[in-house]
Amino acid sequence: MLKAEKATVNWDPAKKEWHVRVQIGEEVIKRPLSKTPRDASEDVLRSQAVETALDEGYEVDAAQVVIQR
Repeated sequence: MLKAEKATVNWDPAKKEWHVRVQIGEEVIKRPLSKTPRDASEDVLRSQAVETALDEGYEVDAAQVVIQR
């Protein structure tokens, strides 16, 4: 499994949902977290970012996930 450089989770006010952005070199994978509430804890957001990366075939360290509120 390939290791992702970093993952970022941010709130999109226009779509009113969280988005995960996983970066692997020049490649970027963006996925929505549609069912995650706006007030979700950082632990929940981190675990969902890690899970999203795994679903795409990449490994990301939860400590490297950046949450932007």
